[in-house]
Amino acid sequence: MDTDVLIVGGGTIGLAIGFELVRRGTPTTIFEKDRAGRGTSYQAAGMLAPDAEIEFEELELYTFNRESLRRWPDFAKRVEAASGQSVDYRDEGTLIVADDRDAAEALERLYTFQQEQGLNVEWLTGEEAREIEPFVAPRLSAAVFAPADHQVDNRRLVDALRTAFEAEGGTLHEHTPVDAVVPDAEAPAVRTADGERVAGKRIVVAAGVWSRELDGLTPDAQPPVRPVKGQMIQMRRTRPFDLQHVVRGPEAYLAPKSDGRVVMGATSEELGFDTTVTAGGLFDLLEGGWEVVPGIRDLPVDETWAGLRPASRDHAPLLGESAAPGVAMATGHYRHGILLTPITAEEMARLICTGETSEWIEPFSPQRFSLADSPAASA
Repeated sequence: MDTDVLIVGGGTIGLAIGFELVRRGTPTTIFEKDRAGRGTSYQAAGMLAPDAEIEFEELELYTFNRESLRRWPDFAKRVEAASGQSVDYRDEGTLIVADDRDAAEALERLYTFQQEQGLNVEWLTGEEAREIEPFVAPRLSAAVFAPADHQVDNRRLVDALRTAFEAEGGTLHEHTPVDAVVPDAEAPAVRTADGERVAGKRIVVAAGVWSRELDGLTPDAQPPVRPVKGQMIQMRRTRPFDLQHVVRGPEAYLAPKSDGRVVMGATSEELGFDTTVTAGGLFDLLEGGWEVVPGIRDLPVDETWAGLRPASRDHAPLLGESAAPGVAMATGHYRHGILLTPITAEEMARLICTGETSEWIEPFSPQRFSLADSPAASA
């Protein structure tokens, strides 16, 4: 069986790239080792928050994040039109809150930096924050409101993307693990766990934390992606509790969804592929969430889980041609996979269809680490 593009990984990134490709008339097949969209993508919180999550030393990544957020409304409309399903795109904005003096000082440093970068943010007193979101804690020291930060229901998103991809003519093979890729400039291939060899014109590795586990890539082509564990809690909104905004505190964030779910996360643990939910992790989340939104105390808990974020060495994604002929990468999105879905899908589809690497993804080349580690770079 031959096809034009073979995508390894059926999470949000793989499904979105596939969707953009088939929309452009490029036959595409996705291989997913489990059920599509039920890995990291399903376990996220769906926050689209470049302004709230800006880091002092990641301005290039912030610009990329911000551009992807700009593309989100049109992308959501395309997916909803093709699938007939809502992705629950919400634009109420995000509150970043401080619950004591130390947190307020740290928040003020962040706010000053945000202002220096020209971000649309507003400094609030605790009382002013409660006027925007009545369910934040009465004793908050201060807050920053980021009205341009939005959210989406990531679980609805993956279901809609799957439907849209297949509706546009894409082929999805679930429960079909890929053990290895076979690089080749003319006819690269994948080898599935049952030994089948499937050839195409291009391979895209979008397997998240599992990207590095694929056989067939030389050391310089292997994506330096590692798993970072994050424990989370899902609660069910019950009246009179009616949180409407994403609230980010010093130790936890809360994201309310239109279907009544309230997702709270997330720890950050370097524990390999361990996905054990621990008492300590849940305690830290509950304490951190209660400090900023005390009304969660009486909410029923629906679910707890531990997901794995795919992190590269510099916490920026790997996008574009790898060192292996015929093999491109779209992985390593770390905390920004849902946010970066539109720009990743559109720019990777452009690369595959035209051969052009856009200025947007050029800084995130998968080959940047091997180049930095080369003898010439260190001379």
